[in-house]
Amino acid sequence: MEALALGPSWLDPENLIQSFGLVGILAVVFAESGLLIGFFLPGDSLLFTTGLLVATDQYLHYPLWLVCLLIVMAAVVGDQVGYLFGRKVGPSLFRRPDSRLFKQENVEKAHAFFEKHGPKSLVLARFVPIVRTFTPIIAGVSTMRYRSFVTFNIVGGVLWGAGVTLLGAALGQVDFVHEHIELILVGIVLLSVIPIVIEYLRARRSSAGAGGAGAPANGGAPAAPARGQGRHTKR
Repeated sequence: MEALALGPSWLDPENLIQSFGLVGILAVVFAESGLLIGFFLPGDSLLFTTGLLVATDQYLHYPLWLVCLLIVMAAVVGDQVGYLFGRKVGPSLFRRPDSRLFKQENVEKAHAFFEKHGPKSLVLARFVPIVRTFTPIIAGVSTMRYRSFVTFNIVGGVLWGAGVTLLGAALGQVDFVHEHIELILVGIVLLSVIPIVIEYLRARRSSAGAGGAGAPANGGAPAAPARGQGRHTKR
């Protein structure tokens, strides 16, 4: 299978799988699920490619059920680490300066996503690149009830981790998909960024509409949520 590299060669899903195998897949899923440095990793296309390669017995010679189980576990544990990190770091995360790998706007987007959708954002965010990395951290910052977090974390991990992998396994046995995998991967990437584009355009319209109302006293930066005072405060 000749896949089109969608970025640096070391981020190409097939190249990652050839180089690091199942361990590499699990490491990427874990990092993208809750580590600040994992937001740029190829989650959706990697899972789809994993399912395809397992179904066609290329590079990954493991039962599909085992691969799905391990991926779900990596996704759930990754979110767990992100949540605990958010609980520990707290509001100081919102005051962290930008760096090459960390952008304050990513935290702000995830926080807005979490506030808009509530606990179900843990499920929805799984399918939105960048947001899925920061949402469990924001859940920790907002001191979301741990029992609710675990429940939605598991549901999201299963739907995303196993769901996208099984989709790749099912479609990977279709001749057209197998012969045009590079186009399929490009399509997955494009679909995954659509929510980000929509949110960006919506934010621009909102900013334009509020242009005559005057800037907030703090320059427009969102205030860090006070521990124990958010809509998802631990009861």
